[in-house]
Amino acid sequence: MSVRRVMGTEVEYGISVQGQPSANPMVASSQVVNAYATATVRARRARWDFEEESPLRDARGFDMSRQVADSSQLTDEDLGLANVILTNGARLYVDHAHPEYSTPEVVSPLDIVLWDKAGEQVMLDAARRAQQLPGNPAIVLYKNNTDNKGASYGAHENYLMRRSTPFGDIVKHLTPFFVSRQVVCGAGRVGIGQDGRGKGFQISQRADFFEVEVGLETTLKRPIINTRDEPHADPERYRRLHVIIGDANLAEISTYLKVGTTSLVLAMIEDRFITRDLTVEGPVAALRSVSHDPTLAHRVTLTDGRQLTAVQLQLEYLDLARKYVEDRYGSDADAQTVDVLARWEDVLTRLESDPMSLADQLDWVAKLKLLEQYRTRDGLDWDDAKLQLIDLQYSDIRPEKGLYHRLAQAGRIQRLLADDEVHTAMTVPPEETRAYFRGRCLEKYASDIAAASWDSVIFDLPGRDALQRVPTIDPLRGSRAHVGELIDSCDTADALVRALTR
Repeated sequence: MSVRRVMGTEVEYGISVQGQPSANPMVASSQVVNAYATATVRARRARWDFEEESPLRDARGFDMSRQVADSSQLTDEDLGLANVILTNGARLYVDHAHPEYSTPEVVSPLDIVLWDKAGEQVMLDAARRAQQLPGNPAIVLYKNNTDNKGASYGAHENYLMRRSTPFGDIVKHLTPFFVSRQVVCGAGRVGIGQDGRGKGFQISQRADFFEVEVGLETTLKRPIINTRDEPHADPERYRRLHVIIGDANLAEISTYLKVGTTSLVLAMIEDRFITRDLTVEGPVAALRSVSHDPTLAHRVTLTDGRQLTAVQLQLEYLDLARKYVEDRYGSDADAQTVDVLARWEDVLTRLESDPMSLADQLDWVAKLKLLEQYRTRDGLDWDDAKLQLIDLQYSDIRPEKGLYHRLAQAGRIQRLLADDEVHTAMTVPPEETRAYFRGRCLEKYASDIAAASWDSVIFDLPGRDALQRVPTIDPLRGSRAHVGELIDSCDTADALVRALTR
């Protein structure tokens, strides 16, 4: 394996109703999703199929009881909240108090960046459409992870892995990587502690909200390694690693390196290439300490007695990854793998020598540079409320208001994508996974689709007494290469289903 594998992201967006601080966020989130669905979904609106969901299955070999599970974990229950499947293969829905966008399944880090960015534009369009409804005030969405009042909401990653990989190996080798990864992909935050009352700036928005090393929960007792075992693929062959520890990134290079480097580390774990013991003592405390020190001087203690900065720990993983790619692929390594390695090395080298030189690439550095300019100009201390407002405005997804977008428009943030690519990805699915089949079916046969999910598309065909479920258990089938010509040649959903079930 290289950086290429089946992967996806899920981002919950912060939401604010202008002029109505006590507004119900669940209602506002539903207005956002429903406004987009009403304007863009043709004919009938396919529901989400919850049948294959198993949120309480634990990778350690047991199922959590529904009686003891927190309600936020019961994602297999249809609560009647707004939920729509898009023609690009993505899912747009309300996750309790937040609108959430889940990308379609893709196979490369750059594709993650593309369809994640498409999600930002979907959310922007949705919020604007909701505002146009009679009597509705402005609804503003933020791509961030905390309201600085003690609440945090997620930006999750999902990676398909071989089931044969021992889960203990994943925990051992991935935990130190996640403790240190934030120096590359943190979003930056004003305030220390879950409520943000502590004075200072930190690297990660999520670090203060993690409390245990390993666990199934995602909203309470958040673990560094999440054990949810819901593969959305053949469970005999695969597991889906559900990563809940990342920040929501706006900078494209931050997102690219976040998923690209993680995919490489997972490949090394699968191939049992990592022989160094990089285990960190007290990883939860280490995670927070690293985040709280934007000077990058803090050293974590490894169980072998060494003390390394987070950047030095990342360099250990980079060194292993370079040797791994050379050993497995040599000069045949694919272009994105080579690019991820080169960018990873460049970023780590600059973090050691001059972190602020990365203000045009990494979210936390871009935000810190901006905040320091305000602090210098206005003589502000880190507990000044104005700085928290600037922090929030950085993540505002409105291009005319959001500070990230204004930096990008001014050429002060490097980009990997063109605007027209992102616009196309709002409606067009990736071609290399089953998302292509799901998206094309929703685009071409919308009136005949009753439901869909990651695992299936369910057709309601005229003249048939029963619904017709087309399973999509293999994430790499249903691609354009597999079904593109077939979908093009079938004018009706009935013809498609007949061709598939011959």
